[in-house]
Amino acid sequence: MSHRKFERPRHGSLGFLPRKRSKTHRGRVRKFPKDDAKKPVHLTAFMGYKAGMTHVVREIERPGSRVHRKEIVEAVTIISTPPMVVVGVVGYVETPRGLRTLATVWANHLSEEVLRRFYKNWYRSKRKAFTKYAKNYAEGKKKVTIDRDLERIKKYCQVVRVIAHTQTRLVGGRQKKAHIMEIQVNGGSIAQKVDYAVGLFEKKVPVEAIFEEGELIDTIAVTKGHGFEGVTTRWGTKRLPRKTHKGLRKVACIGAWHPPRVSYAVARAGQHGYYHRTQTNNKLFRLGKGTNPDNGATEFDLTKKNINPVGGFAHFGLIKDDFVMIKGAVPGVKRRVITLRKSLFVQTRRVATEKVQLKFIDTSSKFGHGRFQTLEEKRKFMGATKYQPGNPTVQAPKK
Repeated sequence: MSHRKFERPRHGSLGFLPRKRSKTHRGRVRKFPKDDAKKPVHLTAFMGYKAGMTHVVREIERPGSRVHRKEIVEAVTIISTPPMVVVGVVGYVETPRGLRTLATVWANHLSEEVLRRFYKNWYRSKRKAFTKYAKNYAEGKKKVTIDRDLERIKKYCQVVRVIAHTQTRLVGGRQKKAHIMEIQVNGGSIAQKVDYAVGLFEKKVPVEAIFEEGELIDTIAVTKGHGFEGVTTRWGTKRLPRKTHKGLRKVACIGAWHPPRVSYAVARAGQHGYYHRTQTNNKLFRLGKGTNPDNGATEFDLTKKNINPVGGFAHFGLIKDDFVMIKGAVPGVKRRVITLRKSLFVQTRRVATEKVQLKFIDTSSKFGHGRFQTLEEKRKFMGATKYQPGNPTVQAPKK
């Protein structure tokens, strides 16, 4: 029996098998936080759109650490989070084989954004979705349809979730179809959960109603896709010597003669990227309000500025609504929908309880080497120029 002379760890983790394309473009929440009836009724997840990255300077408050009371620079991700709209409630019964849907109740009025989600071709459709269902809200029928289903959910269900959708028109861009998801309602009794959900029908829920600054949250998204790639790129295997016959970006031995098949653990070429990934315990640095013109400034800043960098976020544009700032990177490309979820566990580590004190947020241009934090600062330094973006008195040059 053969043996190897030196040990070597394998290339690539088998914990993420199968490495194949995600079934859904939106990150799916496969597990919600455990319910606690003693807590007040609250929602447990939200959806936003990745805008881009920047960096911040903050002071660390970590006694005993080398960086205690020192300034450090950290990368952050900005996620645009316009308010979501609640349009329904679902009740689930726990069975030995998992959850089973008992009843679903929809709101009376649904916007065009969410109705587009139920059609493949909105332009050619008759746009009749939910027109018959809306008649259930008539005075004579509401008691035997809507109210009856709500009472059944209160009586028989153990899990209650709301149906909510994003407002894509507030993000900007070409997509008009809203992303829709179920968000679990935790805390209180079942009757309180249902009343809370019905009270949110057709109302906008801001991100600050779910998360707090400084808390650890989970991000769920689909990573950037790279198509079909070979083993060297996909698994990080070592390249073969230069004189290797028929290519060197290969795996030399793909297994023994017997068993007469290739093992699943052998690195092979295939799909690279566009995987569904859940990233846990991301520190939430800031909940920004879109109505605040100085949402990119800190109490240490001399200049008041917006979170948008000079020229806007690359491949995204300008954030005109609420946003969240998360420490580190987040899966996915710009504009991709990101699912934000409350942490599954009660966080007691020192990192979780550490207070965040931002001293500086970089808003220089993300195209090239940005040197100015605001357009006003750039104009003041550069002086009078032939064309100034955003100045209505100066005409743009003709092409």
